[in-house]
Amino acid sequence: MFRNAISKSLRPKRFYSQMAYESLKTGRAAFLTRKYTVAFASSTTAAILLWYLSDNVVHNDSGNILAPQVKPVAPKTANSTGVSQDGTICAVVWGSNKSNLIHPASPRIETVQVPENAKWLENVALRDLALHERHAACVDARGDVYQWGDEFFSSTPGARTESKTPKLTLRGKNIVRLQLTDSRVYALSASGRIYVFAANEEQQKLPTAMLPTAGISWWRTCLIWGEDQATIDFTEISPKDKLHWGETFLSIAAGCNHLLALTSEGRTFTHPMNKNANSRGQLGLRKFDIPVPPSSTGALSPSRISVELVPQSVADPFAKTSPFSRDSTHVHAASVSENLNTIDDQHIRFCDTLYEIPSLRGVKVSQIAAGGRNSFVNTESGRVLGWGANEYGQIGLGSGITLDAITVPTEIILTRNVPASTASRCLGIAAGGDLTCFVAERTAKDSLTYVDVLTCGNGQWGGLGNNLFSTAQGNPVRVKNVSGLREFDEHSQTLLPIVPQAISVSPTGHVLLTLDTSSRAGPGGSGQDIAAWGLNHDYQLGTGKRTSLNTPVTLERPEGGRFILAKRKARVNDLSGKVWKKNVEVEQCAVAGYGNSIVYWKTRL
Repeated sequence: MFRNAISKSLRPKRFYSQMAYESLKTGRAAFLTRKYTVAFASSTTAAILLWYLSDNVVHNDSGNILAPQVKPVAPKTANSTGVSQDGTICAVVWGSNKSNLIHPASPRIETVQVPENAKWLENVALRDLALHERHAACVDARGDVYQWGDEFFSSTPGARTESKTPKLTLRGKNIVRLQLTDSRVYALSASGRIYVFAANEEQQKLPTAMLPTAGISWWRTCLIWGEDQATIDFTEISPKDKLHWGETFLSIAAGCNHLLALTSEGRTFTHPMNKNANSRGQLGLRKFDIPVPPSSTGALSPSRISVELVPQSVADPFAKTSPFSRDSTHVHAASVSENLNTIDDQHIRFCDTLYEIPSLRGVKVSQIAAGGRNSFVNTESGRVLGWGANEYGQIGLGSGITLDAITVPTEIILTRNVPASTASRCLGIAAGGDLTCFVAERTAKDSLTYVDVLTCGNGQWGGLGNNLFSTAQGNPVRVKNVSGLREFDEHSQTLLPIVPQAISVSPTGHVLLTLDTSSRAGPGGSGQDIAAWGLNHDYQLGTGKRTSLNTPVTLERPEGGRFILAKRKARVNDLSGKVWKKNVEVEQCAVAGYGNSIVYWKTRL
């Protein structure tokens, strides 16, 4: 009774400052003095204060149970299921629409505070979708590429008067995966070919100069005829040495200035996009060759020149030392070879070649990932290698490594925080900007298996997910609420680990994680849970608030209930509105963009 009376008087209050804390404590002591002795009141107040402060606190050793986020307030007519009332599928969006990416048909909408259905992707299932800062692209069910956004249409930032829906650009190449940079789009086809074209509509136009003959592969210009008879300029990038018989490219991953590609035989290739491709050693090599643009005389056989990109930490290792201790006449060592000074690196044909990373020859890789300025590979045995920028510890080499750049692939140890008797192997990597996520499988000595999600890098906005806001984290830390989860499997009659199915890391600092809670759910299983954490200044976490979160929470639908990623069969159209197929198996997939998020329906290839 005493506890209830005190709790009722204290519940409406919160501690926001030391002054508020002192006044609250004084008032509470005065209340108790009227009925009890001073000594008893003081001790009781301290005990109740300790109980109150400890109420609803998640301790480090607490169970790994996802705490549902308080659902945002929304109208009763709100719908964020990804299925319209008539049963048609559509995308779900929330966050910033400043560049007309998540609501291109409604340019006057600047922010979507809570998840809501997007009619512009109604009856559409995609092969892939990628969001960049001011432009976006997707692959429809036919394998054609569509682009949209202010950067693509060359719209003035802030202009919100014209509706511009996705436009068909690359057609007929059977594309399965996209990667976006500031100025380019990289597309991987089902046959293993890699294409590149501009992210801006104006730069996709064919040059008016004389077209070369069909026998020249490098400067061959490709014409793609869409419904509006428009053309697009693109090119294919290929490996320097021919791939082995039957070997093809299976995956691509792009950073800000470099591209990684993985073959079916586990070989890793790299591609420089511009002169900054190796500023932090993320390329994995220094010397390569590029084609010389044809001269004004119309030469059809351009020669190639050898160039070198030296990491800045190698070219000038004392760049960050105090100016007082340096010679004022000191000239920074050149990190770019002189023969690159006259070459335009903003053109899509700056480099036409993929190069195998020398230090990874003989290492069979199962997965590649690229952050903004770093690179990662996961080997077939579950060991991780990383290289590139490391100012925030985003490589994950530990707190003892303070180098700003790692210029050669270096193994990342994921067993620092577990007993030596526990075996670990990496199941997956996800990277974005200056934040990196690892999925590690742990097998204890008693054969108990569990899965941890580890993060490192810049967690200034809570992206580390370890209940802290930290600007630098070199030692991979365990993400709370999504690590060590288990569920009962009816077939084996035992507890098995819940493995994250997908992780999408935004370059701006928020993370969307999909838990595989449906594979062993049995009859009645409805789908997969989605957890979110990190930066939330533009409502990109879907909570209806702008408070950034440093621990994962389950996403809640505004109309009530958990946000569950579903699977179903549906009629699928392409983005032109034509029916592609009926009764197609599709599933929802979450993507974290620049200050926004989208859940779209994905086709199973």
